Amino acid sequence: MNEDAVNLDRLKTRYPEKFTSVREAFGRIQRGNSIFIGSSCGEPQYLVNSLSAFVEENTQAIFGADVFHVWTMGVAPYTEEKFRENFRHSSFFISDSSRDIINRGMGEYTPIALSRIPSLFQRGIIRIDVALIQVSMPDRHGNLSLGISVDIVKSAVESSRLVIAQINSAMPRVHGDSYLHAEDIDILIPFDEDILEYRQEVPDDISSEIGLFVARIIQDGDTIQVGYGSIPNAIMKSLNGKKDLGVHSEMLTDGIVELMRSGIINNSRKNIDRGKTTVSFCMGSRDTYDYIHENPSVEFRPIDYTNSIFTIASQNNMAAINSALQIDLTGQATAESLGGSFYSGIGGQTDFMRGAALSSGGKAILTMRSTSNDGKISRIVPALDEGASCTLGRGDIHYVVTEYGIAYLYAKNIRERVLSLISIAHPEFRSWLIDEARSRGLIPSDQRYISGDQGIPPRHLEAYRTTEDGLKIFIRPVNINDEDRLKHFFYSLSDKSLYRRFLANIQFIPRNTLQKYSVIDFSREMTILAIVRDDWEETVVGIAQYVTDRTSLMAAASFAVSDTFHNRGIGRILLEYLALLAKKEGLLGFTAMVLRENDIMLHLFESMGWEVEKSRNGGLYDLIMPFSRKTE
Repeated sequence: MNEDAVNLDRLKTRYPEKFTSVREAFGRIQRGNSIFIGSSCGEPQYLVNSLSAFVEENTQAIFGADVFHVWTMGVAPYTEEKFRENFRHSSFFISDSSRDIINRGMGEYTPIALSRIPSLFQRGIIRIDVALIQVSMPDRHGNLSLGISVDIVKSAVESSRLVIAQINSAMPRVHGDSYLHAEDIDILIPFDEDILEYRQEVPDDISSEIGLFVARIIQDGDTIQVGYGSIPNAIMKSLNGKKDLGVHSEMLTDGIVELMRSGIINNSRKNIDRGKTTVSFCMGSRDTYDYIHENPSVEFRPIDYTNSIFTIASQNNMAAINSALQIDLTGQATAESLGGSFYSGIGGQTDFMRGAALSSGGKAILTMRSTSNDGKISRIVPALDEGASCTLGRGDIHYVVTEYGIAYLYAKNIRERVLSLISIAHPEFRSWLIDEARSRGLIPSDQRYISGDQGIPPRHLEAYRTTEDGLKIFIRPVNINDEDRLKHFFYSLSDKSLYRRFLANIQFIPRNTLQKYSVIDFSREMTILAIVRDDWEETVVGIAQYVTDRTSLMAAASFAVSDTFHNRGIGRILLEYLALLAKKEGLLGFTAMVLRENDIMLHLFESMGWEVEKSRNGGLYDLIMPFSRKTE
């Protein structure tokens, strides 16, 4: 006989009155009782199915019982029409199996952040009479682990009048605050069955693109929180190559475990629960359940700890990664509903996004596909649909990520938010969004926009370079939301640099001029920016541009570098990359107008290896630089 069996026999000997049949156990449930059922993959399937069978056999036994849970994986026979007088389904989060009955008015949904649910039980705001839970085999001291579902289960048990526990040898014993003593359980019913598993969605190409963008934001040493679904799975895969990541999350997934096994997640730089992956429940595979069994590197804690805004905010460099169904142009997002139809729930999203925003070095990241799955509806909209809930307010989000890029919204004004979000919307909807934003007064009526593919920055041209003195530069095509960055760049230039760039004394740069730099027709011109980043805030330190003459296939080139970044090789980097792009477009060379006194720019052009033809034009040189002609 193995140790588990010995411990179970010891428990039966010590507490014989606690071991009884399901019929006798359910006979103690009274009419009008509220019944709590263990969460998601931790659902006690045998108890739930037996309860339904008991009611079928004893038609007068239970009436008007409210059945509470967070998220059901589909084991919910009590929602069937034949039990409508017996049970009333009530959920804190909506799943596939409960969505229809809730939207038909046959069940209840309580919108509330997960972190606050335990206090509802503890204060009696929501009464729990009976708790049906699932636990592991006992240890030799009579302790039983809640295993993969601690979340709100422990508080439900502590608040319940009657606790009925299914003992299942398949349930892992986990470290942390997961244990109950047999003394705290009224009825123990041993029954072995497979624990419910959550099958990972295989990331598609769009999810993978989003994952790669999120990986740019996550830094070595960050502590992450991530949900479930194809996008989170893609994010996990994209984090290969990171170092010393930590986890403080409500949910443990197969993807997290894979990164733990590879050593990418080691929790070594967490300042709270260092060395531990801290979670509240697990939705995964049997392999993951085996990994966490008696594994001291994983700790399960109640949801009012993991999801406490104060706990999250105290974790340095906390990165919360969540998803939304829709976001409006000002930054309000819903993760709960599609218009007036309920879809999911608040869950832990507001807890983690707000906590991460308060964390030192924290990041609140919202991910979403740019359109519905069929591509017919934009998920970035002028305003949330009528009836939609606002899960996240305008101040809750730092980053929004779609397959088209990253929009950084933190501390941005409405115009900046609108243009940033439009820049990552699906191209087919950008003109519509611009028109709607203009008509609603969200952006100026004279906002420049170029429709069609020629107005879309070619993202594949993004590149990274490092100067000889070690400065890391991000180079990318200009975007519609760069107007303010360019304004700050040009106004940061000295009078001398401005004169050399514009060939005139410039005191004021009108907005229409800035827009001509930030909104361009990529079919005939190219503008690239040299950028340095500080916590994802982008500062332009250099700009290079060419405008094509389609008759001669030559392009007029110009560039400028911030005075504080002179003599660091940024001008050469920009000019080399600009020439590379021009050659890929089949252009034959550059032309330029340069002040005769501008020795630095003249020297740079001449040092590129092209044969430079110079002709005087007053105080200027007109330069012609065919790519095909090389200097000796």
